[in-house]
Parts: sequence; structure tokens; C-alpha cells
Amino acid sequence: MGVSSVLAAGAVRLSEEANCHLVPWGGGSDCGFPAPSSEIFNFSPYGTLAIAGQEFNFTKPVVLAIIGSIFLIVFFLAVFRKPKLVPGRMQSVGEYGYTFIRDGVAREVIGKEGDKYVPFLFSLFFFVWMLNIWGIIPFAQFPVSSRIAWPAALALVIWPIYMWLGMRHQGPVKYFTNMMFPPGLPKPIYLILAPIELVSNVLIRPVTLTIRLFANMFAGHLLLTIFAVATFYLISPSLVGVLGSAASFVMSVILTGFEAFIQALQAFIFTLLAAVYISTSLHAEH
Repeated sequence: MGVSSVLAAGAVRLSEEANCHLVPWGGGSDCGFPAPSSEIFNFSPYGTLAIAGQEFNFTKPVVLAIIGSIFLIVFFLAVFRKPKLVPGRMQSVGEYGYTFIRDGVAREVIGKEGDKYVPFLFSLFFFVWMLNIWGIIPFAQFPVSSRIAWPAALALVIWPIYMWLGMRHQGPVKYFTNMMFPPGLPKPIYLILAPIELVSNVLIRPVTLTIRLFANMFAGHLLLTIFAVATFYLISPSLVGVLGSAASFVMSVILTGFEAFIQALQAFIFTLLAAVYISTSLHAEH
């Protein structure tokens, strides 16, 4: 997973931001441990594009997202452009990904009619996964989803879809009444439950969807950076320095593997919740 390059890049980046100089085998840093802060999530733009009086900055997360999107498009076009009856390795990978989303998410959550939403859910899963996985790719080492604007933008794509589907399939009024007044409860309960359900389904859903993905990627990147920098900071010609640096390095390796798992899991959860929201819009709760 390119752990050594992750450690080196993290150490250099933090030392520059803190205006410190890391001195391995010579006492760590000339101005104390450069503890990571929110600054590690900010990048100077590589360039700026002006359109209709608006400026668009090309920062590292933007560039990584563009590269990731191009990679996914090229990969799946190559996989499915000329499918073979006996699939090769690439086609097998693509088909496994498709059937995983179709059978494990769309049909499992929405039902048989979920097949029509498979292309959307399939694209959503792999795009979110790609945004996440940049965090452990050498020379990139930054999960795009740790910038809250990206999860928020994806949540704002999902929100109008399930709202529109709900009003289309259940009716504009019935959709909200079904949401706010689930059957089988004592009527006085609705005085409390109805506004809670309305706020929860209409406003809270996109917020929690955003924060769940953002917070996991933010925390994971911050934790990896701490141990990456500690590996270089602690090393010195002493038993304590060697052991401390070695322990930090081992933790960096372990956390990199754990982070890879979390990145895939969060992409799955994000897609699964999108399917759940679509399902509740198509079928009134009984």
C-alpha cells in the first residue's frame, strides 16, 4: 500500500505547514512535535478557471476526483464495451461489482423493482469508494471525502431523487402524511412524532448522510497522519527513540489496512442508505 511513501509524504507535509524541520536520528524536530490540525486538509490551488465571472480552483481534492472519475469511466468502458460469454479477469471484476450492488443492495433493499436503480447505485458506490481510497494511494494520500463539500454534494444529489420518487409514487400529499403519521399508534403520539418524522426524513437525512462519510474519512486521515509523523519525529539513536518510532510505524501499517476496510465499508453504507431512502419513497411504511 506504499506505507513508506505515505509516512514520508505525511512527515514532509506537516513539517512544512508547522514551519518545522524534522531531524531523524538527531532529536526529532527543531520546534516540537508538529501535531496535525485541520490545516492538513487545506491545499493551495494548482490553477484557477474563470467561467461567467466565477472562479473555480483546481486543488488537490478536485484533481484527485477528476482523475478518479476518468479512471472509473475508462475501466468500466473497457470491461463492458465488448463483454464475452466467458469473462476474463477484468470483466469478472466488473461483473462481480455489478452483481454485488444489484443483489446485495438494490434487490435486497428495494426489491425486484430496484433493478432500474442499479446503474445509479453502482455508479454511486464506486465513485464514493474512489474518493475514499485516494487516502492510501501513494503520492496522493488524501481521501477526497474528508472535505465535507464532496459528501454534501453527493447527499444533495440523493435528496431530490428520493423526495421526487416519494411524491411521484405516493402522491405529493400522501407521501408526507404516510411519512408523518405511521399507522397503529395512539393519536396523541402524533403530536410529537409527526414533526420529528418530517424533520428527520426531509432535513436530517442528507445531513447525517454527509457527516457519516465525512467524519470517518476525516478522522482516518488525521489518525494516519499522526502516526506517520510520529514515526519520523520519535526516531533517535536511543532505545526509546527506536522503539517509539518502530511502534508508530507498525501502527501506521495496521491503520492503513484498517483504513482501506473503512473506506470500502463507508462507500457501501452510503450506497445502502441511498437505496433505503429510495425504497421508503417507493413504498409507504405500513
